[in-house]
Amino acid sequence: MKQQLTLTLLAFLFAIEIEGQTVFSHPWAHKRVAYFGDSITDPKNDGSKLKYWNFLQDWLDITPLVYGRSGRQWNDIPRQANLLQKEHGDSVDAVIIFMGTNDYNNGIPMGEWYEEKDEQVEYAHGAPKKLVDRKRRYMKMDKDTYRGRINIALNQVKRMYPEKQIVLVTPIHRAQFHHGEKNWQITEDYTNQCGLYIDDYVNAVKEAGNVWAVPVIDLNATCGLYPMMDEHNLYFHDKETDRLHPNDKGHERMARTLYYQLSTLPCGF
Repeated sequence: MKQQLTLTLLAFLFAIEIEGQTVFSHPWAHKRVAYFGDSITDPKNDGSKLKYWNFLQDWLDITPLVYGRSGRQWNDIPRQANLLQKEHGDSVDAVIIFMGTNDYNNGIPMGEWYEEKDEQVEYAHGAPKKLVDRKRRYMKMDKDTYRGRINIALNQVKRMYPEKQIVLVTPIHRAQFHHGEKNWQITEDYTNQCGLYIDDYVNAVKEAGNVWAVPVIDLNATCGLYPMMDEHNLYFHDKETDRLHPNDKGHERMARTLYYQLSTLPCGF
């Protein structure tokens, strides 16, 4: 409780001064932040009473604009972005996208970031310019592949909000989720229908940071939640049936990681 109170006080003090010098200022304090994602972001998901963004709201006085919905995949990001723009226009400081675990579970093929074509282009280097043969790459906008879906989503969001901060968050580790005979999800040590592990989907989000010039927070590596171990049951909704959705304690741990990771990034430009 004492540690949480300290964090809260730090967050609400926009700047702390010692001997006249500013030593701390969290750039996300008092901002309006949109959250896109799936069930881990969805306020209606019953895996926890509080979500990671509730804690950030408390600690940093962030106004959360939440559009995550259970079961959604990367191809839902354009819909969430359109809804944000319809309801709030340009009145947002940053967008956080936390998505990918359902693409893994549904066996979405990985696909490619680019497709190449042979073209001619004018070029000069120590001589008059002339047409030369080169390969040129184009973003592959393929709604049926994971990388293609990320391309479609970020192409839209970055055009909608060129002056806003956009942050990607990798999917976290996942174990079993058993919700009736028609929704029986396996642990991450198994491949999906495409023969891919969750790691492949995590790594693609990290790749997207370089492809699209957006910062990536690797929550998979940094938040510490590891539901494959029984000792980490304390962070998840139900040790027998749901080690996919973090409980309140799990969301708080994720939020503490995000608190410090976000402190290294500007919020809005």
